[in-house]
Amino acid sequence: MELENIQLSADEKKVIIIDQTQLPNRLVYLELDELEDCYQAIKKLQIRGAPAIGIFAGYSMYVLSQKYADLPYEQFLDKFRKQKEYLYASRPTAVNLGWALKRVEKVVLDNKDLPVSEIVTLIGREAKAIHQEDIEMCLKICEYGLTLLKDGDGVLTHCNTGPLATSRGTAIGPLLLGAKRGYKFHVFADETRPLLQGARLTTFELMNGGVDVTLICDNMASLVMKNGWVNICLVGCDRIAANGDFANKIGTSGVAILAKHYGIPVYSLGPTSTIDMDCPDGDHIKIELRDPEEIRTMWYREPMAPEGCDCYNPSFDVTDHSLITGFVTEKGIVYPPFRENFEKLFRE
Repeated sequence: MELENIQLSADEKKVIIIDQTQLPNRLVYLELDELEDCYQAIKKLQIRGAPAIGIFAGYSMYVLSQKYADLPYEQFLDKFRKQKEYLYASRPTAVNLGWALKRVEKVVLDNKDLPVSEIVTLIGREAKAIHQEDIEMCLKICEYGLTLLKDGDGVLTHCNTGPLATSRGTAIGPLLLGAKRGYKFHVFADETRPLLQGARLTTFELMNGGVDVTLICDNMASLVMKNGWVNICLVGCDRIAANGDFANKIGTSGVAILAKHYGIPVYSLGPTSTIDMDCPDGDHIKIELRDPEEIRTMWYREPMAPEGCDCYNPSFDVTDHSLITGFVTEKGIVYPPFRENFEKLFRE
């Protein structure tokens, strides 16, 4: 079953997404055309995954800008920028969100001499280009990633990095592609907080793609590595700093530390748009904090912690560049030294 996680309505007045908070028990589609709903969709992780957020942001600005296409240019630009900044505030850690918003804003700025209605059409064209480029990038990432795998490999993955988080998948994309080509893998999927994205989404996608998968709690990764069941770790990335430090879902750093101890290679898979050369290192990556109730009460019939108990609930952690074997991008696999090789990558 092929799932389209982001699409425009037939009249292009709404952006349609799968509500990922409802999976795996219910497949629910949301039709959005209001700024607050688009903001909340990102904030609540109804749409999530760095590439998917970027695609959604482009389409959201297109849908929203149609509502005020009759304004004079200066008023249009002012409203566009206010909506863009508000949408960006929903999840600033994910670099693709700001990247996509800047791309559509550039369309507005570069075409100020055109009628606003034509500018809106060009915003839509740019948003569709972002989506199509992501499809092409994902397919290339999957091909490069598959070269790192062999039939029968045991793979550990963290967070969710399939078609729901992108357009065709990054870190688990090679596994889905390999399955289509007859490879047999066994995947250990960490449950992954917050919102148990590995449990709810990664297992759903892998099973849907015919890949053998076992769900484990995040703190079981060490044991399955010690048992010799893991040959490689594949994870995603929300922001990669210029030195190779990268932010990904909370717990990724722990996976990388364990893998280093057991001599298991760790690769992060994502598009080059996730590489932020303006961010020197991981200390400069902003880590968002989520609602403490996700720990205390969200998944339980009754509270699972005493009332008044303090909770610390960061969405991401930063994995040091010394722990990562390489980054798989649509332009190839990047190995250390990362800063130097990222610069080469962008010059090509």
